[in-house]
Amino acid sequence: MVTENKEKRWYVVQTHATFELRAKEALEERIRKHNMEEAFGEIQVPQETVVELVKGQKKTSSKKFFPGYILVQMAMNEDTWLLVKDTPRILGFIGNAKDPEPLEQVEVDRILNQVAEGKTSPRTKMNFENGQLVKVIDGPFMDLSGVIDEVKQDKGKLRVLINIFGRSTPVELEFGQVIKAS
Repeated sequence: MVTENKEKRWYVVQTHATFELRAKEALEERIRKHNMEEAFGEIQVPQETVVELVKGQKKTSSKKFFPGYILVQMAMNEDTWLLVKDTPRILGFIGNAKDPEPLEQVEVDRILNQVAEGKTSPRTKMNFENGQLVKVIDGPFMDLSGVIDEVKQDKGKLRVLINIFGRSTPVELEFGQVIKAS
């Protein structure tokens, strides 16, 4: 059964699909209602900001890293385990349901760093390929078309060959500055 642990560790908790934020809110409310704030730390829904082009307009949204899961920092004991387990929209702990294993700190650090990066520098969600024809919709080369020569996915940039004055000229553009030409 649940082992007593005074130290707050991170645990993965499964929620109903698409209800991660509501499960987090329900858990926070139950923690306050039962005066158990000292036994709990942060509750995270790991997500990042994503910018995508929809009908020619930039749209910002959030994308969850682990759909259907939240991270809960808590001191594991019988009472905290039951509080989490009995929260609406929460299905249970990952791993051994009766005595869940906490995440390793290096894994927690990696996830939290990924979340922090996703908030400070939004990732552009676009699928581009070498040789694809694109039209520039922003910047000094607006309304010109070109062919993708290189995709720099990690930087969110493209090298596009644009025909300027009869010559193919390489230009570096951000994903949001171009659309796929039809």
